[in-house]
Amino acid sequence: MLKVAKVLDNGKVVDVDGNEVEGVPSYTIRNALDTGKALKQIETTTGGTQWRLIDTAVFDELAKTAKPLAKSHNTISSTEASNVMQYLNNCGTLKPSNLIISDLKWKYLMRSVLRGKNIMMTGPSGCGKTLSAQSVAKALDGRPFFYFNLGATQDPRSTLIGNTHFSKDRGTFVAEALFVKAIQTDNSIILLDELTRAHADAWNILMTVLDENQRYLRIDEMPDTPTVKVGKGVTFIATANIGSEYTATRVLDRAILDRFASIVEMEPLGLDDEVSLLRNTYPDVDLSKIRAIAEIASHTRQQVKSDDPKVTTMISSRVTVEMVGLLYDGFTMEEAAESSIFPFFSNAGGADSERTYMRQLVQKYIGGGSTDARMDSAFVKTA
Repeated sequence: MLKVAKVLDNGKVVDVDGNEVEGVPSYTIRNALDTGKALKQIETTTGGTQWRLIDTAVFDELAKTAKPLAKSHNTISSTEASNVMQYLNNCGTLKPSNLIISDLKWKYLMRSVLRGKNIMMTGPSGCGKTLSAQSVAKALDGRPFFYFNLGATQDPRSTLIGNTHFSKDRGTFVAEALFVKAIQTDNSIILLDELTRAHADAWNILMTVLDENQRYLRIDEMPDTPTVKVGKGVTFIATANIGSEYTATRVLDRAILDRFASIVEMEPLGLDDEVSLLRNTYPDVDLSKIRAIAEIASHTRQQVKSDDPKVTTMISSRVTVEMVGLLYDGFTMEEAAESSIFPFFSNAGGADSERTYMRQLVQKYIGGGSTDARMDSAFVKTA
């Protein structure tokens, strides 16, 4: 029986009943997409069949009288939903001790992966965005994990699609990028790190990949421009630095932001959580020194949020962990600060510079530890 069909954005051809149609030539599919036409299968004079472009109104009219489509694969039964929630209620035990994140955000991340949803994690550098994504992948044993640092490449097509090569044996061919393999791997978790630092071309390439209703990557470099479909259950987790201090970042286009089911905001750790993290990481380091480092970091975070900040950037948890690591290896507090803290603060302005302010702040802790009372009496006054 001859068919009338329509080409979806992901390159799939369906008839008026919603059934997928196989065997349509790729160039015909491309022509239909480019012209916005539907397809009609006709019989040739030699007894064969071929596809012709027709107006989409013909397809739409026939589809009105077609049998109802089968239940969507996205429809979730009450039993399935109950099983997922039961699993999520017990997923707290899978959270690693070195990851400080609320139980709600952890549960939400786990749920997003189980449902194959895209999620955006925002926050300042060093607050645990990348670690959270990696931890979710480790918690779900058997889930393939792929990492792509989009802020570290200036050639998005090479990173996301591949490179064109020539050889005498094969002629011109495209060596596909790892990303092409990653998106075809069912149930994989794909981390798109530093999305706000990515080249605009990367965003354009990712548009159809991240779109819930499209989920494909078109490889223009190959003959017939094939489309690669995203595998079942694939989850994309993107990280983004938000804030005026990140001058190399780009404001995310609303179109690509809408490709993510939700946004998880990661905040810098509070003082007690910072101390807990550092103690768990280096339990043999003196507690008073750990708390001193945590208080220094906490002070910078408060300053950044104040009306008249003395510093314009905060000390991240990544820096505090490194600084305690230096103490563990035998460095003094002053040496650790010289290596881990001061390079992040400008020396412009001499005595009034941010670096001078930080040197004075750290100096108050040299000699071993600090207390909350010292924090209140010594630092708030200088602020």
